[in-house]
Amino acid sequence: MNRILLIETATDVCSVAIADGEQIVSAEHISEAKSQASRLAPMILDIMDRADTPADRLAAVAVSSGPGSYTGLRVGVSTAKGICFGAGIPLIGIETLTIIAFGAMKTDEVKNSPEDTLIIPMTDARRMEVYTALYDAAGRRLTDTAAIVLTPETFIEELECHSRIVFTGDGAAKYEPMIPSKYRGKCIFIPSHPEAENMAVPAFRALQEKRFEDTAYFEPFYLKEFIAADPSRKLEAVLHPDRHL
Repeated sequence: MNRILLIETATDVCSVAIADGEQIVSAEHISEAKSQASRLAPMILDIMDRADTPADRLAAVAVSSGPGSYTGLRVGVSTAKGICFGAGIPLIGIETLTIIAFGAMKTDEVKNSPEDTLIIPMTDARRMEVYTALYDAAGRRLTDTAAIVLTPETFIEELECHSRIVFTGDGAAKYEPMIPSKYRGKCIFIPSHPEAENMAVPAFRALQEKRFEDTAYFEPFYLKEFIAADPSRKLEAVLHPDRHL
């Protein structure tokens, strides 16, 4: 059996699901702020009961690994670790930006897009800062996750080179008014937040490839204070590392 418990707690929208391979069997979510600590365990027990899948029949547990809220991620990872230790099953970590990107891939805007479509998920940090990475239309991550300060020039090269760019996540709205008018026709903005259901495909791929975390020592990537001494140079190195080889 390839059933995986999916736990997403990076934001106020807490969600859980059980997937069989890439297909969702059962799912539940809540959008009540700061409720992960009290609601997560009952939600998990509920969907496991509905899916007739006790912990010892799970192949793995996948949990959002950040970036995201300190409290939410801590609750999610602690819960996932407890289940993995108790049932003797592996732990899978899925980055929040990957979850958001795979959510965008389900939309018609991406399904019907050109092959060179670029997906840019963003999570809101503070002021004009976001965490982001670049993904292709197949969900392959092209750059490392980085904290950046948005400016009108941030994605100019990507806007020049791709026929369509999909901006998504709760930080994407910050960049929309900055885009030069000549590029607006190729940009799509999809408001979204990470959902457990969108973890199914990357989690199953990790299971097949046996890409597991060290359950005892795994720690999520929390949103931390970010001060950029030179945002333009930092961003240039992250998005275009070939120029700095």
